[in-house]
Amino acid sequence: MSTSARLLNLLSLLQTRRDWPGSLLAKRLEISDRTVRRDIERLRQMGYRIEATMGPDGGYRLAAGTELPPLLFDDMQVVAIAIALQTATVVGADLDEPAARALATIRQVMPSRLRHRLDALEIVSVAQRPGGAAPTVVPVDLLVELAGAVRDHAVLRFDYAPRGQPAADAPLPPRRVEPHRLVNAQGRWYLLAWDLERDDWRLFSVERISPRIPHGPRFQQRDVPGGDVEEFVSARFKGSEVNEWACRGSVIIDLPIEAVMPFVGDGTAREAGPNSTILESGSWSWGSLAASFGRFEAPMEVLGPPALREAFATLAHRYGTTATR
Repeated sequence: MSTSARLLNLLSLLQTRRDWPGSLLAKRLEISDRTVRRDIERLRQMGYRIEATMGPDGGYRLAAGTELPPLLFDDMQVVAIAIALQTATVVGADLDEPAARALATIRQVMPSRLRHRLDALEIVSVAQRPGGAAPTVVPVDLLVELAGAVRDHAVLRFDYAPRGQPAADAPLPPRRVEPHRLVNAQGRWYLLAWDLERDDWRLFSVERISPRIPHGPRFQQRDVPGGDVEEFVSARFKGSEVNEWACRGSVIIDLPIEAVMPFVGDGTAREAGPNSTILESGSWSWGSLAASFGRFEAPMEVLGPPALREAFATLAHRYGTTATR
């Protein structure tokens, strides 16, 4: 191994844990303890703050410095960075522009092999979690493969498992789609694609996808209706053609605003009095909107519209029937 390659490997190891015994570094790099000491000194001369640590064999620690030294990333770290920076826009902080600049900075210094992999991971982040569903964990290799098909404009064939069932139970034949974009909605992953059999746009849950290899032929990418992927996906989650709830209404709830605010979601709340709150919210139907207001388990008054009042009456009758059945 050349000296430069050995220094890069040594630096990479020092970045992965806080303290490294000198003998363990020598073993990992297959060099002598004396060579480790010489290489540590070379890195110090290059501006890296490497501290000696106490112990039976002595060791080293890469300390924080006044400037950020060059960093080394392996393939999976590049994938992690790309995903983290592209999903940073939905964490509730104004990070859109800084995250985009950070991703561009990292991309500039990537080797072409890693840059090609990073460019494939183009993700759209949507703030709304559909249906309040819990986040899911999907294999990174699956995300990378789907992202590659999106980048290459390659028809994707995959088995799509029924919800809550293993992929082996997926019905035949496999789905055939033109993949358009990976979407992250607060921890849940989706593939937005044009379904070739159903001749329509579909959102597929990534954890239910089992790709078939090889992929199909290349295609000319279509534009999503409206041209904005985030707006289109947000509208689909709302069960609407536009990024707005089909049904919106307001109530006065006999609770102080402090008790209401943690559960407002994408609605709005304002104080109506010391022990009352005006809450405006939306949903895909009047019945589901009335039911969502009912989660507060407190007396309330409907401000409007009349369709919401009728939905409450319908629910009251249904619940009353259920209670006596």
